Amino acid sequence: MTAAVEAASAVVPAVGTTAPDFELANQYGEPVRLSSFRGQNVVLVFYPFAFSGICTGELCEIRDNLATFEDSNAVVLGVSVDSKFSLRAYAAQEGYGFDLLADFWPHGGVANAYGVFDAGSGMAKRATFIIDADGKVRYSVVNPRGQARDFGEYRAALVDLKRA
Repeated sequence: MTAAVEAASAVVPAVGTTAPDFELANQYGEPVRLSSFRGQNVVLVFYPFAFSGICTGELCEIRDNLATFEDSNAVVLGVSVDSKFSLRAYAAQEGYGFDLLADFWPHGGVANAYGVFDAGSGMAKRATFIIDADGKVRYSVVNPRGQARDFGEYRAALVDLKRA
């Protein structure tokens, strides 16, 4: 990737802008396109790697509170640079009832489009985007390396989304 392309795509989409569309394979190899969820809210959760400690804790909290997302007409999509094969084993082991998407090739392409790919370590940063039914970014957060997300913020953002 050229420096110009990397710099141009390294910007986190601003609240109120249209979320970059993409299509990635889920843990079963099925194509999942963001724009196919128009009419529904989407919680897009980028995480560094499957089977890692903080990531597993965060995704298990989502799993255990999935009704909170569903009550807000929101679908959860987890995204990492892992392969679909790793994600399938991870989802099966942890009992995740939502799609895990493989941003494997081109490596980190979607994370890069959202400005959350860490080229130095080859992984997605820990970031969340809540996208409304019209495809607009309504909430975003990028956490520092090693710092878990605050799920209270998710709940507040989802409540705000229901009010809109």
